[in-house]
Formats: sequence, C-alpha cells, structure tokens
Amino acid sequence: MFSDRINRIQPSLTLQMTSKAGELRSKGFNVINLSVGEPDFDTPENIRNAGINAINSGKTRYTPGAGMPILRQAACEKMERDNSLFFKPEEVIISCGGKHSLYNACQVLFQSGDEVIIFKPYWVSFPDFVSVTGAKPVFVNTNPESQFEPDFEDLINSINPNTKGIIINSPSNPTGGVWSDDAVKQTLEIAKKHNLWVFSDECYEQLTYDVEFKSIATLTNDNEKILTFQSCSKTYAMTGWRIGYTAGNSKVIKAMSKLQGQSTSCPNSIAQMAAVEALTGNQEAIPKMREIFKSRRTLIMERLKSIIGVNCAMPGGAFYVFPDFTHFIGKILDGKTINTATDIAMYLLENKQVVSVPGDGFGSPNNIRFSYAASDQNINDAIDALENVLNKIN
Repeated sequence: MFSDRINRIQPSLTLQMTSKAGELRSKGFNVINLSVGEPDFDTPENIRNAGINAINSGKTRYTPGAGMPILRQAACEKMERDNSLFFKPEEVIISCGGKHSLYNACQVLFQSGDEVIIFKPYWVSFPDFVSVTGAKPVFVNTNPESQFEPDFEDLINSINPNTKGIIINSPSNPTGGVWSDDAVKQTLEIAKKHNLWVFSDECYEQLTYDVEFKSIATLTNDNEKILTFQSCSKTYAMTGWRIGYTAGNSKVIKAMSKLQGQSTSCPNSIAQMAAVEALTGNQEAIPKMREIFKSRRTLIMERLKSIIGVNCAMPGGAFYVFPDFTHFIGKILDGKTINTATDIAMYLLENKQVVSVPGDGFGSPNNIRFSYAASDQNINDAIDALENVLNKIN
C-alpha cells in the first residue's frame, strides 16, 4: 500500500516516549519526564517580543524559500562571532529546525547505492535520514571512555568505494560526548582521503562544560565538503519555533533551497524574525542556562555513580547522560528476565511513571538516555525511583 521509502523509516522513539508521558499525565499520574530533548526554560523574553512584534508589524507572509536575507545574514554574523566561521548569506539556508536541515542535505547528496557512516550510539533520526534516500547507513563503534570518539580501526574498515559521507554529532545526542580536536582532525583526514562529505551536527554547540567548543570546519583548511548544521532550538530554548540552518558549499545550499522550495515553501516568517533577535540580540541568557545545566549534570552523575552496577561516562556537553546497565542484563526483575535495558526503562515507566528513552533507538540496547533538562527535584525523584527498581533485580 505504501511506498518503499515509508517502510524504511522507523517511528521516532523519543517522540513516542514523550507521547506516552502525555498519556500518563492525562490519566492523572504524576509523571517525571527525563526523556525530553529540549531545555525546560522559557524562550528568552527579548526573542518572544521579537516574535510578537513580527506579528503586529505584518511579518506574516511568505519569505524566500531559503529564508529571509536578514536571517541568513544574522546566521553568518552569529557563526563568525561564536564559531570563527566565515560564510556569505548565499552559503546559508534557513530550514524548519535542525532536523529539517539534515533531512534536506541527505536528500540532496545521497541516493541508492551510497553508504553513509554513522557513529554509535547515534541520534535516532540519523539512520532514517539516510535510509529514506535509498542509501545505506553504516554504523561505526565508539569509545565510551573517551567521550564516544570513533574506533578508528572500525571506521577505516567500514569505508569502501560506495561510502559517500560521514555524520558527526558533537556534542552528542544521546551520549553528551564532546570529541577532542585530535579525534575530529583524524576523522577529517580519513574523510578527505576518501573524498567524503562531512555533516557536522552542532545543535548543542553552546552547551559544553569542560572545554570550549570548536566547530569542525575550523579544524581544517580544506572544508569545501563540510556542511555545518546549527539550530536555535537548544541554545535559545526555541524548540517549538522550528528554526535551524546549514552553512557550507554554495552549490549544495542552492540545491537544498530548490528542494525546500518545493516541500515547505519557506520556514515560518514569525519564527524567522524571532531568530534574528536570537542570533544577533542580547546573549546573556545562554551562559545562565549553561551554568544551570552544568549543575544538574553534577547532580545526576553523583546520583548515578552511587548506584552499584551502573556505569556512566561523564558527558562533556548537551544535557543527557547515557548510563550502561550491562550488569543487570540476564537477571530477573519481578519474575521476568531482563533482555535489554529497554526492560528496565519500561518497568520504570509503567511502575514509577519515570519517562526515559531506551538505548535501542540509539543503537545501544544496554543503555538508557536520561535528560537532565529538568529540575533538581525531578532528577532526584527519578534517580530514587531508578535505584528502587534496580534494587529489586536479582
């Protein structure tokens, strides 16, 4: 009945868990949601006001398909200011969120017969972005003890004449891992040797806690085949506004614009005007949110480290922890064998009303992703519940 491309796509596990949380709340349960991939702060007031002003001043019509010129220029100014990246407006496209940006780029560059390298654990949407084009996602292992940097032997062995691109996500969703400059440079050297496109998903670029973030394109003089993806969503607590952008090769940007013009016409005009203020206006909200996330990272890591049998690498960025529950696999919980960490996550959901995201969706079945974009109270209550569940396992 449906096209092959639809059958290649898997439902978003993160959105499924968010939906499940909503169902439980509607039934009167007190739900603690640590599955959410968005800041729990309001969009800063200056950005909200810019959106209101856009409505009141009639900025409610179609815009150019690739985004308003003023916003494309604002993205250039932002990347120069924050990332030492120097682009012209014609090298930038505004899309309906970072996810839309990545989807468009995959559609433009990949097709049947191609292979694309994706590092495990991966953001749930990466494989589907690739698969829907007809290309094949190829998964490469990483090292949890080194911020989930690549297993370079596995990376090299995974490349063949069909390999067309590599997707890098640092800081990472789901692990929070932040790659070192050396790891990035080594990956770029391999990509250059094999003439591969490099996608750098940098939507968490303002959320690093131990080292200063560096955009991948700044670590090489040969960045013609690097596409940089950034977003207003995480940095400015603007997830629902749906504004992301891509910067890079002008021919690719033009092709993405052609595709986008026939799919969405243009991003939301009101959100675009708000994004201009976000990127070029007062930035004081960013370090405040970052410091709160850093404090929450300390809290949740201290709690997880105190639980016997749970291993968790310290995340360098984003707002996720990705603990490993291998110690509990094969043991018994309420008379049932634990086959993967999903069994623990689902028990936690159904019996304790704590929502997380099982690692299956990220290609890592022995892990669970917990977001610390939540209050200290909710973090403590959720980890109390987790510890209670794990103590039942024998």
